[in-house]
Amino acid sequence: MWQSYINAFKNYLKLERSLSENSVEAYLHDAEKLYQYMLLTDPAVSPMEVTEKQLMNFLAYLGELGLTAHSQARILSGLKSFFKYLLLENLIQRDPTQLLEAPKLGRKLPDTLSFPEIEVMLAAIDLSTPGGTRDRAMLEVLYSSGLRVTELLNLRLTNCYFDAGFVRVLGKGDKVRLVPIGEDAMYYTRIYVDHVRSTLDVQKGDEDTIFLNLRGKQLSRISVFTTIKKLADEVNIKKNISPHTFRHSFATHLIEGGADLRAVQQMLGHESITTTEIYTHLDRDYLKQTLREYHPRSSKRS
Repeated sequence: MWQSYINAFKNYLKLERSLSENSVEAYLHDAEKLYQYMLLTDPAVSPMEVTEKQLMNFLAYLGELGLTAHSQARILSGLKSFFKYLLLENLIQRDPTQLLEAPKLGRKLPDTLSFPEIEVMLAAIDLSTPGGTRDRAMLEVLYSSGLRVTELLNLRLTNCYFDAGFVRVLGKGDKVRLVPIGEDAMYYTRIYVDHVRSTLDVQKGDEDTIFLNLRGKQLSRISVFTTIKKLADEVNIKKNISPHTFRHSFATHLIEGGADLRAVQQMLGHESITTTEIYTHLDRDYLKQTLREYHPRSSKRS
């Protein structure tokens, strides 16, 4: 049902509004995101039955996934166009987005890095040093898999299934999830493990911990924060950067690239009262495919 109206909306944008291909795709992505959300929460609801409250819940859901207020506002703009189209076609009598306000841009969320900014930061790391080799692998994993800093620091060698393209993550509440990992992250992690970590005097209790300081002990949270802030300063990025920035950037880049909301939520390890059961049954191959198709640094290395 939804898809037929979205297709008709596409024709309206192309033929009647004469929008560019990029603009049309952006509007369609916004409508598709709402459709995915409604499938999870109220699958029987048609586009003509969507309420203002459901749209407010959808925007809150996007915030939980890590999208900035700016990104939420842009998606809302696309949805306003979709419901305006339904109104013009006399398919609805009232526009449910009419009274909705864009999220406050002053909301206290970490800044999101653009993909070029991510690239600049990663390229600035000195790979000729043991610490630089480790830091490159560490940040590649953060951005590739959207891990929390604690999840990154607790990552174990025995929980890396690179042949399958997954890492096993211990998240909040000691809940375990499998997260796909990109080719670049695996590449640099292998270099670090084989050429740097293998030379360290690993301390008792950290034999299975991946990311260690140069004394062979597990890294601290503050050391990761310091590394990232120092790197941002070096490349003249003035945003408020933290390890969580990479997590927000991971979610934002996937979703704005067109990735399925369910897959992103599964990878982030977020829960929702109405959708957790669905997420736990997602196919792992589907998650890997989502990462490969929509993450900027997930393509296979040549």
